[in-house]
Amino acid sequence: MSASLNPLHLAVALDDAGWHPAAWREPGARPRELLTAGYWADAVLEAERGLLDFVTFEDSLSLQSADRSGPDDRTDQVRGRLDAVLVAARVAPLTTHIGLVPTAVATHTEPFHLSKAIATLDYVSSGRAGVRVKVSARPDEAAHFGRRSFPSLLGAADPTQPQPPDLANELFDEAADYVEVVRRLWDSWEDDAEIREVATGRFIDRGKLHYADFRGRHFDVKGPSITPRPPQGQPLVTALAHAAVPYRLVARATDVGYVTPHDADEARTILDAVRAEQEAAGRTDDLLHVFGDLVVFLDERPGVARSRRDRLDALSGEAWTSDAEVFTGTPSELADLLLEWQRSGLTGFRLRPATLSRDLPAITRALVPELQARGAFRRSYEARTLRGLLGLPRPANRYATAGVSGAADTVSA
Repeated sequence: MSASLNPLHLAVALDDAGWHPAAWREPGARPRELLTAGYWADAVLEAERGLLDFVTFEDSLSLQSADRSGPDDRTDQVRGRLDAVLVAARVAPLTTHIGLVPTAVATHTEPFHLSKAIATLDYVSSGRAGVRVKVSARPDEAAHFGRRSFPSLLGAADPTQPQPPDLANELFDEAADYVEVVRRLWDSWEDDAEIREVATGRFIDRGKLHYADFRGRHFDVKGPSITPRPPQGQPLVTALAHAAVPYRLVARATDVGYVTPHDADEARTILDAVRAEQEAAGRTDDLLHVFGDLVVFLDERPGVARSRRDRLDALSGEAWTSDAEVFTGTPSELADLLLEWQRSGLTGFRLRPATLSRDLPAITRALVPELQARGAFRRSYEARTLRGLLGLPRPANRYATAGVSGAADTVSA
């Protein structure tokens, strides 16, 4: 690897039995265990054995569907899933280094609830929590809550397809406000707000709790949180982006953005767009990671991964496509591609195993050693927090640095 390139960051996106809809029919897929804690613990422990930075857990507010705009009637694909935040919390005590990043839909949930859930996950994992913030324009998901409605438009839930501009802007602006509320709530306790002095009977310093006082078009949240400031100060915030409007969300509100280029030139174009939005948001000096998303079919033997993909397509009854590039080949060939795309400016990759039973071990036991041999990936974990793994500093508390007393926004007794 060129000496000018930094070591890669690698994450894995976990979804059901794998990202191909027929993955549950693959030998070794364990479909009867998909709703057990042990299944998810095994997957995350495998990722940790491969020294990966973090795993993401997919989630949604509706059943999985082959139709991105709404539910379908298929019975030959996995339907039903566990809550991503709760799965991450269950797995956390079994792991020691890898980051845990569940998906949460911002469109219909409350930032107060998410802030304390992810803060709790950060405590349970000793500083390895994050969240992937997701928006939804699906009418069937809105119907679960009855607070708002969306037009029934083909592709409205698919960010790669044209959407009504006002709807897209509305949803992603709301998500940016959502993240801002969550971040303020994480900061609403100063790091030393808990005194815990048995002798004096003082457990907490009320002067070091602060109102978030967010008032905007989408939210009006007083605060403070009921959970003390997380170990990382600010757990990782991430988002998937396919186009200009979500690129703006990534640039304004996140620490890591996932993008879906299909070649190195497209990666450069996307990065230019994200960096321009980052500058417009006044975050030029902030470290913002941009990861490329790839679905992967991997096998050491040339042609075998391709045959497996063809077999799964036949089981599914159609050729499967994805929003991300689908790579089919050997670990060595994938290493070549990752390093080529890294030269475009990507700082890491989130790999989506097409089949969890085959492709996750291929990532950890074949791709990782290949990258290590090229000097492109770590040989041991060098930090104990997720922010540390990604080279992100622990942020100062915005309220503690605002003034000495902070009298205007502290919580009175």
